[in-house]
Amino acid sequence: MKNKVVLVSSNQLGRGSKELGENILETFFTVLKQRDVLPIAVFCMNSGVLAMTDDSFVSVHLRELEQKGVEILACKTCVDHYEVQEKLSVGKISGMADFVELSAKYEVITIS
Repeated sequence: MKNKVVLVSSNQLGRGSKELGENILETFFTVLKQRDVLPIAVFCMNSGVLAMTDDSFVSVHLRELEQKGVEILACKTCVDHYEVQEKLSVGKISGMADFVELSAKYEVITIS
């Protein structure tokens, strides 16, 4: 994961069962945070910003990644759309310009 940015575009991983998808996304971040080499950042957009709230178990893992120095960012347009600004429990609100800058510097891995 060295020199990579994880783009989270949904609050679940894969299509099909919502509950299964949420569990798989949580498992992804559980495994990711245990690695020696972590990504530079996690950028959440669309419903991915919901993973940054206490309503999602993923937020616990994102918080641990943040404590290990991984930047956790939320798309401002998406946060406004889902009206979750007050519910974010991890990371910070960012703009698309920041994502474009990150994607110009680092490889992007998309989780959707």
